[in-house]
Amino acid sequence: MEEIKYKLQLVTQEIEKRQREDNLSRYNSGEIIHKKQMEFHKCCKKNRWVFGGNRSGKTECGAVETVWLARGIHPFKKNKPISAWVVSLSKQVQRDVAQSKILHYLRKDWIDHIVMSSGRSDSAEGGVIDFIMVKNVFGSLSKIGFKSCDQGREKFQGSSLDFVWFDEEPPYDIYQECRMRVLDRQGEVFGTMTPLKGLTWVYNEIYLNQNNDDNVWHEEMEWADNPYLDKHEIEAMTKSMSEEELESRRYGKFMQCGGLVYSEFQESVHVIEPFDVPKEWYDTISIDPGLNNPLSAHWYAQDFDGNVYVIAEHFDKGKDVTYHANRIKEISKRLGWHYQNGKLCALIDSAATQRTLASSKSVVDLFYDNDILVNPKVNKDMFSGISKVKSYLKDGEGKAHLFIFKNCVNLISEIKGYWWGDDDIPIKKDDHCLDEMRYYLMNINKPVQKRQEKSQIQKDKEKLIRKNRFNAL
Repeated sequence: MEEIKYKLQLVTQEIEKRQREDNLSRYNSGEIIHKKQMEFHKCCKKNRWVFGGNRSGKTECGAVETVWLARGIHPFKKNKPISAWVVSLSKQVQRDVAQSKILHYLRKDWIDHIVMSSGRSDSAEGGVIDFIMVKNVFGSLSKIGFKSCDQGREKFQGSSLDFVWFDEEPPYDIYQECRMRVLDRQGEVFGTMTPLKGLTWVYNEIYLNQNNDDNVWHEEMEWADNPYLDKHEIEAMTKSMSEEELESRRYGKFMQCGGLVYSEFQESVHVIEPFDVPKEWYDTISIDPGLNNPLSAHWYAQDFDGNVYVIAEHFDKGKDVTYHANRIKEISKRLGWHYQNGKLCALIDSAATQRTLASSKSVVDLFYDNDILVNPKVNKDMFSGISKVKSYLKDGEGKAHLFIFKNCVNLISEIKGYWWGDDDIPIKKDDHCLDEMRYYLMNINKPVQKRQEKSQIQKDKEKLIRKNRFNAL
């Protein structure tokens, strides 16, 4: 009897070994990985996040990333022995989600030993793991530690780490503490989460990247990105949820009760790579003035079909008009922008006609002194302006007519973070770019007409008319 039990145990261990080996090898071979997961693995930014709906595959790629790095077999990174943390919201969530996923991909013969917070190490799946020592391909050990946010920030102090994986959104103080833990090793943090808490710090600091941190990267996953979900199951889940729930739980979208003002905006459609814009398309510059507040300026072009292109951006605060004017002229020179009687022309908020406390001149006057002729006669009606923007984002046939160069980062950030507030009025926050874009779109009524090249006869005729007028004087 004992011999039979022993043989059954060996068979069970071999089956588990092969299953786990198959799990990772199938993922590595591309058999069960989808495109969005691969984009996450290939990204070399030090602060990467996946905002995904439930069952979109976000946790899978976080677990595989952890196992690859611990084993020293990451196909896109420089490999070495590591020390890392996996951070969950609670011990129970750790056991049921992140810990379970890591054990799913981590073969037992790769594990040197496991230290438990509770439960037995020989059946770690049923307990709560403190840390796992993993045999890496360098002949040494890597350490995967497990932390939960309900322990409090103090439990996250002291260690020096190579990376931290956040499984779901942590409190901001724990996020900051973990960033300090990877600082001296020039390590990284990455997170996988479904945004169910509304517009939290993650929305501002990661999704909008309001600090313009070059190391921050994110992508969104939804059910359709995961080809291994059953279509009938997707249909059933979709019917059981409200629109608000679907936005978060299917599409991984951040939601606020009032909703986005420009819900028509799709980054994959409206944000484009810069290209050499024909000078015949150049239209005008639009400015929302600010001294202590940000000043926003964008350069707008319009093709012969009426499509609008936002091709350059100036955005800064705490500077005087001379500084802003010089920056606007520098960008215009780089673009080869057109002048009128030696001056640049631009639209500007009508508030710029008011004199400032620091000067007897208005902002309009100060721009004129700096060779920029600004026109304050703009239509500032907010609701008709918003309607006009919406029509350019998507017309009645679902077509887009507004395209923004990807280097206009502040305009893109503001569109993504512009929310309705109380009484159907947009929240007055971070809208400087959006204001001057409204001024511009409200100023145009029809596509620019292609300028016809004048014949030599026309040029000679105009020259003769000017000569006769001069002689008449």
